[in-house]
Amino acid sequence: MVNRMLPKAFLMAKPVLEHIEKHNHQAYFVGGCVRDLLLNRPLGDIDIATSASPEYIQEIFPKVIPVGIEHGTVIVRYEKESYEVTTFRMDGNYSDKRHPDTVQFIDKIDKDLERRDFTINALAMNLRGDMIDLFGGKEDIQKEIIRTVGNGYERFTEDPLRIIRALRFSSQLGFTIHPETLDDIKLVRHEIKSLAMERITNEFTKLFAGTYITTGIQYVKNLEIGKFLPVFSDFPDIINLIPSTMKPLKSFGEVITLLHLLKPEVTINHWVTKWKCSNKTKFEASQLLEAYKHYTVNGLDNMLVYRLRPEFYAGFVRLVHILEDTSVSMQQMVMIENKLEIYQKSDLAINGHDLIELFPERKKGPWLNHVINQIEQEVVTGKLMNNKNVIKDWVKWNPPAID
Repeated sequence: MVNRMLPKAFLMAKPVLEHIEKHNHQAYFVGGCVRDLLLNRPLGDIDIATSASPEYIQEIFPKVIPVGIEHGTVIVRYEKESYEVTTFRMDGNYSDKRHPDTVQFIDKIDKDLERRDFTINALAMNLRGDMIDLFGGKEDIQKEIIRTVGNGYERFTEDPLRIIRALRFSSQLGFTIHPETLDDIKLVRHEIKSLAMERITNEFTKLFAGTYITTGIQYVKNLEIGKFLPVFSDFPDIINLIPSTMKPLKSFGEVITLLHLLKPEVTINHWVTKWKCSNKTKFEASQLLEAYKHYTVNGLDNMLVYRLRPEFYAGFVRLVHILEDTSVSMQQMVMIENKLEIYQKSDLAINGHDLIELFPERKKGPWLNHVINQIEQEVVTGKLMNNKNVIKDWVKWNPPAID
């Protein structure tokens, strides 16, 4: 492989490696970006490993963010892009099941690759496109196998999140997990309970977004991972309710909406609390749930599109495709949105002050909100034009009830 054959993302990062090499240190592209290059997949982050110490990297680059300097990692900012640059290292014990207690910086990449999780991620490539593959990663990519580097029991004991990562890669890549790696997962899977919930949620979000989601879910079932996860452990049937026609979901808000609809007694709030989700995720799930409930009664109409935030349209479409025989499309939703008279209540041509002027003898009270909501409904559904005089006439003919 020669430079001109490398994708644009690698070519943009090339000057960073060249600059490190110019200062008499080794530098390689490592990990997922090399794996995805071999798979012709879209590239994510471009990560770099080097023999230079993090302090030296700070000296030779003008813009460096010391994100994990004690573990040898800094972010180099170059041409408005960020590159994670990590010094070759050997790890000590993992007493917190996440970070090594000690880190020894080294000047050869061999031991650095040895500490990585799976063979498909233990690949390095230099500027000329030459690969370093000490653990059969390229062969495992060709055979579509997920296998740990070295002793699987040790890899998973160091950080049990690697178990969830194995499942996630099976969902993203459609790869088979090696039988020995499966055996090692079974020995360590109880340690999943020790992990920070946010880390599990992050990996499960990626798992549910995988192109081969049914493969990933099948491993979750076969390995009985649910026993060690919040909510799933209390409701073991949930995992079996996931349909065999499952398709990828792009956010955890979509995931918990689906799981709630499959098992309604487990509320959105319960999922959010137990999986330590953000308020943003909770809001998304609530919006999607309301939209889906509306859809099952009324179909796709103006009111559904009006109430659902546009950024959640795609998630709603995905949920309908999984749960219903019918289907909706983004195009349909955007067409309805474009024909709406208003996009929010404040767009109404009339407000509370106008209503008080219409009924000066009435005291302020709940009737005001009630009438505004009625007008909103009529305008959104296309029964009433959003025009002040037209709305006033309608209100006169439909006077508010006395509170």
